[in-house]
Amino acid sequence: MGRFDGKVAIVTGASRGIGLGIAQRLVDDGAQVLITARKPDALAEAAATLGDIGGGAGPRAADGPRAVFVAGSGDDAGHQEEAVRTAIETFGRLDFLVNNTGINPVYGRMIDIDLEAAAKIFAVNVLSAVAWAQQAHGQWMGEHGGAIVNVASVAGLKPAPMIGMYGASKAALIHVTEELAVELGPDIRVNAVAPAVVKTKFAKALYEGREDEVSAPYPLKRLGLPEDIAGVVGFLLSEDAAWLTGQTITADGGLLLGGGV
Repeated sequence: MGRFDGKVAIVTGASRGIGLGIAQRLVDDGAQVLITARKPDALAEAAATLGDIGGGAGPRAADGPRAVFVAGSGDDAGHQEEAVRTAIETFGRLDFLVNNTGINPVYGRMIDIDLEAAAKIFAVNVLSAVAWAQQAHGQWMGEHGGAIVNVASVAGLKPAPMIGMYGASKAALIHVTEELAVELGPDIRVNAVAPAVVKTKFAKALYEGREDEVSAPYPLKRLGLPEDIAGVVGFLLSEDAAWLTGQTITADGGLLLGGGV
């Protein structure tokens, strides 16, 4: 028996990295999941590692496949509607939404940033999280309840030189988390997790070739792994966090204790 037996989750941006780690943890704990990302081939491969894709050889839940996927851009309204609808049609319900999709296409000073790139960062990292919550609420959670976790960043908690617009978008996402928690309680809980550097392809430019140097300021002396974040997300979705909403859990190996980002 898993703590999420009979539960259904959507995890966005889950073809690899933190998103896939979260999806794997939820499946390991008994949930059925729908994962999303832009590239169908990568999604198909990820879903295959999680479970059966509608008739394959992977493990199955008693009432259907463990994992399915819908490919599309995280900030596309049609994709959002389709993914939420598919999860409900496939699994019969929707208990959890994990907004993990995020981008950071620029590196440099905020004062120099291309404003179209800035607008795209906010569209994907902030507005799409609101849009996914609207779809989940409108199609299922508004009537049945549920839990939402937004994946923010320590860059949203303190100034983050050279990734300032990304940090600003994550600060906005933390505020969105708090606003939605107030609006959607008591039946829907909304929380966030704020990771420091996690060893993924997305963050590789921040540590590749100098991991010891980058991890030196961390009291735990290592960078994060996807499973570190997955454990926090699993907790926030679980009944162990039944009296938590509007909270942002910092998962940073102690980095902020020393004032770093």
